[in-house]
This record gives sequence, C-alpha cells and structure tokens, in this order.
Amino acid sequence: MKRYVITTIVCFIIYLLLTTGSGTDVLGLWSYIEMLFGLLLSLIVGYATRTLFIKDNFRMLNPVRWFLFLAYLIGPFFVALAKANLDVAYRVITGKINPGIVKISPGIHTDLGITLLANSITLTPGTLSVDIDEETNDLYIHWINIDIKALEKKPVDCKYICGNFPQWIRRIAE
Repeated sequence: MKRYVITTIVCFIIYLLLTTGSGTDVLGLWSYIEMLFGLLLSLIVGYATRTLFIKDNFRMLNPVRWFLFLAYLIGPFFVALAKANLDVAYRVITGKINPGIVKISPGIHTDLGITLLANSITLTPGTLSVDIDEETNDLYIHWINIDIKALEKKPVDCKYICGNFPQWIRRIAE
C-alpha cells in the first residue's frame, strides 16, 4: 500500500509539472477538470507501476538524496558534459579518434545507481553505455578515443571515462 501511495503522489506531481499553465482555476495554473483527470490518471498509473517504481527500500524518499542529485547535475555532470562536448568537437575537426569498447567496474551495487551511471555516461558526448554485466554490475562502454594508459588496467579505471561520477552516484543511490 505504501508503494502505491508514493508512486501515485509522484505521478500526480509529475503530471502537474507537465501541465502547468494550461488552466486558470487553481492558482491560475490548472483547471479543476484537469486536476481531477490528473488524479485519476495518477491513481491508475500508480497502481500499474507500484512495484516498478519502488522496489524493496525507500531510500530515495530522503530529500537529502534529491539535493545531492541536483548538486551532481549542476556540478560534476554539467562540467563533464561541457568538457566532453569540446573534446568531441576537437576530435571531429582533427579526425583524431580511436574508438573501441572498454569494460569498467564502477563498484556500484544498486540498480538505480548503475542505471544513473549508465545514463550519465551515455548523455556525455563521446561515450555510450553498450551493456551491463548483471552479475558484477560492470559496464561496457563505447569510447570515441581510447586512451592507451587506460587500457593498461583490466577492467579500465573509471576515472578515464566517467571521472568522479561513481563517487557521487554512491552518495545518491546507495
């Protein structure tokens, strides 16, 4: 029951955020019919996805983790994103690429953490998460320019590909 209530509330908040400004009755932002429809839709989606959204723990309900996630996005992720964009632009202009697939072991144990890391890597230009070894949570990453120093270690050290992403994600998701 707790999963259902939490999932329904989150769905309703997301619905309200996505439909902001489409009505004028409630706070000048939503209509009553629209809010009723959003609540009904959230109840249905909450029931259908109650076991998918929240598994066995409620650690992500802690607001401190959400602030850490925002700090991660604004700080290290956007800095890495900017650097990667400049690096990819340089490689496109000069043609200096050495693509390949490498295996990294980030040491993250939760599904949410490994998903967050894989998505962060994929959103960073020049890298793409290709596969996850579900037993060891190792990631296979396609990298636009494989560094020879990085290949000396098997699996490749995470700092070459994703910097300090794993440390931040451990704080957020584990």
